[in-house]
Amino acid sequence: MNYLSNLTVVIVTYKTDRKILQNCLNSIEKDIKIIIVENSNEIKDEDKDLLNQYKNLTINYTGKNLGYGGGNNYGFNLAGTDFVLVTNPDIVFDENYFRNLNKYLTGDLDFSIIGSSYKKDKVFMPFGYFDENKKISTSEKYFNILKSDYSHLKKVDWVTGCSMLLNLKKFENKNIFDENFFLYFEEFDLCKQLELKNKNVFSSSDLLVHHLGFKGSFGADPQLQLDAEKLREWHWMWSSFYFYKKNYGYFFAIQKTIGKLIRSFFKFIFYKITFNKKQNNKYESRFFGLINGILGRPSWYRVNSKFQ
Repeated sequence: MNYLSNLTVVIVTYKTDRKILQNCLNSIEKDIKIIIVENSNEIKDEDKDLLNQYKNLTINYTGKNLGYGGGNNYGFNLAGTDFVLVTNPDIVFDENYFRNLNKYLTGDLDFSIIGSSYKKDKVFMPFGYFDENKKISTSEKYFNILKSDYSHLKKVDWVTGCSMLLNLKKFENKNIFDENFFLYFEEFDLCKQLELKNKNVFSSSDLLVHHLGFKGSFGADPQLQLDAEKLREWHWMWSSFYFYKKNYGYFFAIQKTIGKLIRSFFKFIFYKITFNKKQNNKYESRFFGLINGILGRPSWYRVNSKFQ
């Protein structure tokens, strides 16, 4: 039986190259509802062609960059289905992906999230656990599920957010992600909240995707690549501190990140006086991202107007 009519694919974009996006859309079965949340007010020339080509597609413009979590929450509130597949625009689904996904939509399996696996030279299952030392670990914690219909599933504590299936019936409302995060750690935080509520998160080895990666989302513009790298470094540090502060307390977060703060500061100064601009930008962004987190400031950094 086909349950895919109860599924919506939500794709958050930010001025994404529509050729990259089209690769993703072409890999989705044609009858599945697709919502694109464009995290800007930029209407691309190709958007009209996409809407004509994919009759199951809607494009929604937020008017400003809401970040990963905010953009997805926007899409969840528009979905109107029990299940939502969150995916990055640079994901291409394996040819058997939706056939395998169908069995998880029957209602027989008690889950909140099922994460996908990535296929390159071999299958990589991006998942892990929150260990007893409050670390984000990839060591084993649970036994595999052995029931025949779900033999591809592994019970885990967290999965990455590039491609994951959410069972919206398991959440109290549609604003699922903490929008204090702008970039990174949103899925870790969500999975941590689910762990505290004893809700199930799985990773599946038969939901295979191909992931182009972060750089592919920003084209070939060298300056844009550099700005994107600065944005990524700043928010990785800010979000990591916020995650630890929220879930384990302020002093634990300080303890967890103080070494990174000191290393980033000295490397930032070293590369500045040695005129290594690329490395200087990297560690300057890391240092100030972490400083802003420690001082309790919001995740405000956008580099320039291209990321607003």
